[in-house]
Formats: sequence, structure tokens, C-alpha cells
Amino acid sequence: MPTKVSLFVTCLVDQLFPRVGLAMADVVERLGYAVDFPEAQTCCGQPAFNSGFRGEARLVARHFLDVFAGADCIVCPSGSCASMVRHHYAELFQKDAAARAAAEAVAPRVWEFSEFLTEVARREDVGARFDGVVTYHDPCHALREMKIREQPRRLLRAVRGLELREMDIAEECCGFGGTFSVKFGEVSGAMLSTKIESIRRTGAGAVVSSDPSCLMQIRGGLSRAGLEVRALHLAEVLAGL
Repeated sequence: MPTKVSLFVTCLVDQLFPRVGLAMADVVERLGYAVDFPEAQTCCGQPAFNSGFRGEARLVARHFLDVFAGADCIVCPSGSCASMVRHHYAELFQKDAAARAAAEAVAPRVWEFSEFLTEVARREDVGARFDGVVTYHDPCHALREMKIREQPRRLLRAVRGLELREMDIAEECCGFGGTFSVKFGEVSGAMLSTKIESIRRTGAGAVVSSDPSCLMQIRGGLSRAGLEVRALHLAEVLAGL
């Protein structure tokens, strides 16, 4: 079992949601791990990869592999970014044996936050308290590529004072999808409206997710709908922020 954890905070956390990164570090440290933040880290390359710019994605991916080459355990607050490294880096470097070997070596050391807590640290109760009703939104990449569904729910159910109330379409996409929301704005907006209405029906005071990109999309939808519902990352709930 690792004693030191290297945090990969992702672009959105670094630029828009720094509190999520701090919350993640707080929870990991609370469990007794030494936390390392490699300052040279940038993007995982997913935006370029998903847009078809494979050459540019490889440049960014090489940098990630260099920065985290010596890390024993890499924890990320985003299933989409964790999935990019774990599942798609090897695909990016099919014609580069050395880079492919580096990608295959780092893949099993990358963990999404809730996955790390439940499967590596083997903890569900992290000593958190949150008074109120929450509902949980499943991020697409975490659910479909990383097969993460029960891990965040087990963590939430262990939080003192928290009631988890499932929405009827928890597993449906919020409509963000990275550049999808830019290229297909009307479709993205319609998907978001459906998600917002489902959140409203639960009566929850907060919607929790484990991917900052989904939270950015949902937070905007909640604001435009005039709903007083907080959009929180799982790490924020577990850290008590």
C-alpha cells in the first residue's frame, strides 16, 4: 500500500475550482498519507484527444508521463481525466514503443478520488459530517469507462447527518461532454434541463458529483433555473467545506 500520494488536480480544478483540490488533499492527508503536488503538471490532453488533435494530445500526454514518472500513486478528482490516462494513453502511443511502455506503466497507478478511498485506502467513513439532503450525479466517464458507481455512494452514506436521495436519472449525462457542449449547444442545453428537473424533484439541497466538469455545467443550470441547490464535489463534502 502506498504511503505517498501525488495529486493530479486537472485543468478545471486548477483554474476554476481550487477548493476541490484543497479538499481532496485534506481528506487524503487525514487518512495518513503524505501528499505531493508536482507543480509542473498541466493537462491530461483529453480536450485535444476528443477533438481529433492527436499530435497535440501526444505532446501534452508526454509531459504528464514525464511529470508523474516517479509517482507511486496518482489521485485525481475527475473520472474523465483519470480515464484518459488509464485507458487512452496507450492508444495515443501505439507507434511509439517507449512512450507506450511508459503509459502502460503509469496506468495502474492512476486512481479517481472515490476509487482511491474505497479500493486503495479501503475507507468509507472518513470522519465527515454534512447536515442535509443530497443527490448524486454519475459522471459519464467515471461510470462508463471507469465502472465507478457504488464507491461515491458508499462514501456519502457514511457521512454523518447526510441523507442521500437518488434522482430518477442519476446515470444520464448532464450534457457537458467537454467540447460537445460547445459544438452542440442546443442539445447540451436540453440534456441539462432534463437533469436539472430531475435534481429539483428530489428536493435535495445539494447535488454532489465527482467530476468538476459536470459540476460546472450543472451549477450553471441551477443558477439559470433560480434553484437554491448547491453543486458540490464529493471531496468538498468529505472535507467538510
